[in-house]
Amino acid sequence: MEFNFLYKLYEWYISRNLSQENMPKHIAIIMDGNRRFSKIQGNMNVIRGHEIGVDTLEKVLDWSIDLGIEIVTAYAFSTENFNRPEKEVEGLMDLFVKNFKRIVSHEKIHKNEVKVKVVGKLELLPEKVRIAIKDAEKSTEHYTKRLFNLAIGYDGRVEIVDAIKKIAEKIKTDEIDVKHINEELVSSNLYTEGLDDPNLIIRTSGEERLSGFLLWQSSYSELYFCDTLWPELRYVDFLRAIRSYQERDRRFGN
Repeated sequence: MEFNFLYKLYEWYISRNLSQENMPKHIAIIMDGNRRFSKIQGNMNVIRGHEIGVDTLEKVLDWSIDLGIEIVTAYAFSTENFNRPEKEVEGLMDLFVKNFKRIVSHEKIHKNEVKVKVVGKLELLPEKVRIAIKDAEKSTEHYTKRLFNLAIGYDGRVEIVDAIKKIAEKIKTDEIDVKHINEELVSSNLYTEGLDDPNLIIRTSGEERLSGFLLWQSSYSELYFCDTLWPELRYVDFLRAIRSYQERDRRFGN
């Protein structure tokens, strides 16, 4: 009881000192640690660890809404993750289907007007997952207040290569000239077309690398690495990341 009180007090202390004017507009998250969490529990099925990770993601969305953060982008499944054991990949695909179906009638998503979008090589996903994604996106496509992006079948290098291919095709068909190629053109041909770059990227589990996440978009993002495994992420951990962001002097090369 005493520990819970002290935790809530610390949580309140951090949150009261955050500046609403300096709140990041776009937070991106590398949700790392689901498998390690499952292993630590002893006999927990790895998919159960991922399910708990989904619960954590819902909490993060709630926290972001409460703090006024407009855009959240979460790294859910990379192209390399297809190399994991077949049973785990199948379980993850079923988990995607289940949760995208939930979005269609998810009370909080619609109450808070959250637009849901999936980015990545969606053609690599099973048809049942693509259908569930399409239904979820369609059910929220008219919202403009908040945006939740989920990166599935994603790899930052592949994204850049695909952007180059799209630009090359436009040059080939005389839609644009080589002299028109600039940063803005590249950005407009990425999976995240039209989206503000993330102000802050958070990675859990103690690993300190981007693992191919938003390589182009992260040029000026602040990075925050947290030792907590993703399923165990607490509100206070999230607040610490925001506090760290607000304490930094963002000079953008100046």
